[in-house]
Amino acid sequence: MHRLQHLANRSLIAGVFDQSPALVRTKARETACLVQSIRLKTQGPVEQYGLKRFSTAEATVILRENGKMREKTLTMDTLNPQVKAVEYAVRGPIVTKAGDIERGLQQGQKHPFTEVIKANIGDSHAMGQKPITFLRQVVALCSFPELLNSPSFPEDAKQRARRILQGCGGQSLGSYSASQGVDCIRQDVAVYIEQRDKGVPADWDNIYLTTGASDGIVSILKMLVSGQGRSRSGVMIPIPQYPLYSAAISELEAVQINYYLDEDNCWALDINELHRAYQAAKEHCHPRVICIINPGNPTGQVQSRKCIEEVLHFAYEENLFVMSDEVYQDNVYSADLQFHSFKKVLYEMGPEYFNTVELASFHSTSKGYSGECGFRGGYMEVLNLDLAVKAQLVKLLSVRLCPPVSGQAAMDVIVNPPLPHEPSYLQFHKEKSAVLGALAEKAQMTEQTLNTVPGIKCNPVQGAMYAFPRIFIPPRAVEEAKSLGMSPDMMYCLRLLEETGICLVPGSGFGQREGTYHFRMTILPTTEKLKVLLEKLRDFHIKFLKEYASLEEPKR
Repeated sequence: MHRLQHLANRSLIAGVFDQSPALVRTKARETACLVQSIRLKTQGPVEQYGLKRFSTAEATVILRENGKMREKTLTMDTLNPQVKAVEYAVRGPIVTKAGDIERGLQQGQKHPFTEVIKANIGDSHAMGQKPITFLRQVVALCSFPELLNSPSFPEDAKQRARRILQGCGGQSLGSYSASQGVDCIRQDVAVYIEQRDKGVPADWDNIYLTTGASDGIVSILKMLVSGQGRSRSGVMIPIPQYPLYSAAISELEAVQINYYLDEDNCWALDINELHRAYQAAKEHCHPRVICIINPGNPTGQVQSRKCIEEVLHFAYEENLFVMSDEVYQDNVYSADLQFHSFKKVLYEMGPEYFNTVELASFHSTSKGYSGECGFRGGYMEVLNLDLAVKAQLVKLLSVRLCPPVSGQAAMDVIVNPPLPHEPSYLQFHKEKSAVLGALAEKAQMTEQTLNTVPGIKCNPVQGAMYAFPRIFIPPRAVEEAKSLGMSPDMMYCLRLLEETGICLVPGSGFGQREGTYHFRMTILPTTEKLKVLLEKLRDFHIKFLKEYASLEEPKR
């Protein structure tokens, strides 16, 4: 208690030493009384109460009276400027506003609608998609091994759970795994890749399990960014792009190099545009990496094999590291298209390419047919990495210890699903086909419906989970948006939310050519809810045109 009184005296009187001796004595008496009060209220050893003894209203008042309130260490002035530069439209201000409106509806506030329809993010389960039974069974068995004795679970699910648990420390999902992930799961990923790519060899030592695909993408970018000024690393990304890329580039202080997808050609990647962007960027940075999203987010295009080959040849010639975001590889809806992995095409281009081009490809539990976003499971396969650099990658990954082991287990089920001879196969196949079939129908319905609306043009949704239509915004509305300090498509989406309850993301959050406007919407709501969304969107857009364009017919 003597130490307590000494500390209290020192902290509470320190601010008054520049005042009169009489005032100092008065403050000292007040402090002594305060300490005595604390002693009476908190009998027991100092360790029992710790600093709670000093968290009193009286102490705060004394400090405030003497103008010695502690200033914040972290303010907008002291915040890392790279953090301030980060933008992530998928969870941006429109979504924040949608949350406010949703809470208001729950509290009885009146709006022209009864619910908020969130079509802003690719969160399948939040939109009503049911989990794949087999996946949840395996993860449940891993999480609670006592269920392995239950007759309610099929034997193939139990076999997978036992194998995963045997690879975990203490045979528990609650233990850390190796930084690269559980060995047997990495081995299963390698087998999956080899089967997917029709026999192209895959080495499980090149597989790294990640916290969703995002974790792997950011880790690889961290490895690639270096230099200063004109030698600073440049990262080529498609426009439109998934905002993870622009956000990570800002945070890492890299240089963003935009190459524009061809909207008039169903968002195809034009090799001439890659050369244009590369040559222009060389004047102010050192281009070192090219990022591809296939199938595309937000554009929904599926790259042809010829296009992929051209990109890989371009990367070979310009000595670029290739990052291939392939999280939507199961989401291809056009009957005349198919997914081609960058790795398979690279292999087919011959040893000169396959043994030299550095390639990282990414996959995730969050998309596909499972939609298990919350598990945060994913993997990356990294080819042709320098051995010394590979050791540095493992070191970097070890800083975050390991990805969630439950997410690793979920990833294992996706790459190691039931086989035709196993008891869970029929139900698994039925559930998977139902999810992908429904998405294909909704992709077609979204495209067809939007293209009936004057002033909206939507390319075919070939894959992924989104439509990215171009919208006509009349000049008067453009001017009004500028006067409000916001992009025209932001104003459009904000008006849409406030008047209909539909939450979309403005195209400006993904990047777009100057003078064009878009929005991104998911095709994930149930078929009935998606019909309602599209009808409301059509009515809103026509009303918007009438308000700002005086019924002039927009150009398509």
